[in-house]
Amino acid sequence: MDQTSIVLKNDWLYLRELNESDWIDVHKYASQTRVSKHQVWGPNTEEESKAFVQQVLADKDKRPRTRYLFAIVINDLDRMIGAGEINIRDTANKSGEIGYIVNPDYWGKGIATDVATLLISFGFDSLNLHRIYAYCSPTNIGSKKVLEKVMSHEGRLRENLLLKEGWRDSLVYSVLEQEWET
Repeated sequence: MDQTSIVLKNDWLYLRELNESDWIDVHKYASQTRVSKHQVWGPNTEEESKAFVQQVLADKDKRPRTRYLFAIVINDLDRMIGAGEINIRDTANKSGEIGYIVNPDYWGKGIATDVATLLISFGFDSLNLHRIYAYCSPTNIGSKKVLEKVMSHEGRLRENLLLKEGWRDSLVYSVLEQEWET
């Protein structure tokens, strides 16, 4: 697969690979407490946002490549408003994990659902995965709604993630290749 510059798109938004200057738009959302509330990171300092983008750029050059992180861009805006990511977690068993994050100014507009759909299609069609999964906090209602639209609920992992305020459970969702095709 050609990995020079991947773009995924639908009618109103597209996902493109990050560039160095994207740290500014990353920082606009990653520095907000309400965005990082369910995450092990953040709120980010400018240095942390820059370091994040540098790590993403370094991961793009690793072979074999296992991490694909994309800027979310709405066609009419032509600027990054979030990020979507798919990681190959197990090559032997053809399994991958997706995640997404959207600037709160754009919450509730269906962006995360469209991003998840694009990432899942990319995972099956281009990365040849068999199973794609995602985790979310039980208290993250928005993300839970997104995942319920595109995947099946598998269960709950108890206290599997250590946040600053303590242990957090995670809901597990997945979709299989044959389910996505239908």
